[in-house]
Amino acid sequence: MPKVVADISMSLDGFVTGPDVAPGLGLGRGGEGLHTWALEPDPVDTEVLDDAVDATGVVVMGRRLFDIIDAPDGWNDEMGYGAARAAQPPLLVVTRTPPAEVRLADRTTFVVDGIGSAVSKGVSMADDRDVVIMGGGRTIRTAIEAGVVDELRLHLAPVLLGGGTPLFTGAAPRSLRQIHVRVSSHATHLTYRLG
Repeated sequence: MPKVVADISMSLDGFVTGPDVAPGLGLGRGGEGLHTWALEPDPVDTEVLDDAVDATGVVVMGRRLFDIIDAPDGWNDEMGYGAARAAQPPLLVVTRTPPAEVRLADRTTFVVDGIGSAVSKGVSMADDRDVVIMGGGRTIRTAIEAGVVDELRLHLAPVLLGGGTPLFTGAAPRSLRQIHVRVSSHATHLTYRLG
């Protein structure tokens, strides 16, 4: 059965973007350092990224993140899921209102009845590969609160953003079990089991 993985990069002060996120500024002001590990990988980062991309069957994301990657300067043949790997897994976008026009329409499905439904649909499509919830922060928090996440993978970047999109603000208290840690020159890659 597919595993459901929430996977996101985060600053040391708990933000998954810098302030002022917008199309053309998808990581917000100063947020580029969150993805140095994926864009300028060392051998450890490369292995982490390759393993994750190879294991991914379906990607789930929220509408705000989708609007950024679907924008004209968003994902393309050279840069996309998995950074320069530009993999093209099916995308399930959680939204109340699908957009009228979609650039990445050939691989995108909009799910209007919540994160639980999107994850269920992803599991049925993933062919025993992972269903990866890649963000944004609110989508991952909602999925964890809904109890649909098996593992949380954090790529902890050595940056302080001082503001932006927090990952855990307002999250219910819970204990996680750390199951894997890899350290690179650009990030500490942490995997936790939710139970």
